Amino acid sequence: MSPFLAELLGTMLLVLLGDGVVANVVLSKTKGQNSGWIVITAGWAFAVTIAVYAVGSFSGAHLNPAVTIGLASIGKFAWASVPGYIVAQMLGAILGATIVWLTYLPHWPVTESPASKLAVFCTAPAIRNVASNLFTEIVGTTVLVLGVLTVLTPKNLNPGHGWDVGFGPCLVGVIVGAIGLSLGGPTGYAINPARDLGPRLAHALLPIAGKGNSTGAMRGFRSPGRSSAV
Repeated sequence: MSPFLAELLGTMLLVLLGDGVVANVVLSKTKGQNSGWIVITAGWAFAVTIAVYAVGSFSGAHLNPAVTIGLASIGKFAWASVPGYIVAQMLGAILGATIVWLTYLPHWPVTESPASKLAVFCTAPAIRNVASNLFTEIVGTTVLVLGVLTVLTPKNLNPGHGWDVGFGPCLVGVIVGAIGLSLGGPTGYAINPARDLGPRLAHALLPIAGKGNSTGAMRGFRSPGRSSAV
């Protein structure tokens, strides 16, 4: 499998499971309706773990432009490959979000809140304050990238191997879960441009019953949870 295809499929799987758990919690008449923040953060952590295991041996499982650029900036990834990875991640995120829409198709018309529908696809701050929201996302993304770099050390992986073996993907899932539980309250912890922007574009383009705008500019709406990925 080519690295481009691996990043596309890995990000698709990540968003499919991550957006899927949010849909299960916030949409009406699902089996998991109103099951809460812990379910969402756990679902996203599991989504990250599974996606990294699935494609790590083919592409390194960046699944996140922030990780790709972060690795390139410290010389651990070729800058020439950065644009291709980011395009693959964006396409995968849009595809994953589209599959979630199809999977939960009967639940969109019976869900009254446009804000809840948007929350399936992307984040929204609990209290809208651009400077504070930006700082929160910077902190969360920094923790993610530094955590991933730490996980990549030989002591946390089987010697001589990479993401395809060992506990590396599980540890990345733990990092994302920790970020969600500890730092996710103010903004919903996007910490991944592809997984937030890609599904947001899908929300804008798809014929979702009763949807509102796709900007997230909804006063008084507290996102019930979104998480990110690596």
